[in-house]
Amino acid sequence: MFRRREPVPFAFLSEADRFRSNVAPPPRRRPSAGELAGRWLMGLTIVAALVGALLIGMPALSLDHATTKTQQPVASDGR
Repeated sequence: MFRRREPVPFAFLSEADRFRSNVAPPPRRRPSAGELAGRWLMGLTIVAALVGALLIGMPALSLDHATTKTQQPVASDGR
């Protein structure tokens, strides 16, 4: 709406990144006991899910040597 008529000096623009406010931010609010318990429970649930997925998936990743020796490939007769 209104524009400044006087030019802004370049020194002011270069000092803008070094500007420090004298207003302190408000202190951080401490989490309650329920919030801390919820965070721990969520973390434990995630870790337990990852460990459970690993334990369930291990048999699929292991190579069973007993079954591979007995199975023999069957060549199909193309006639």
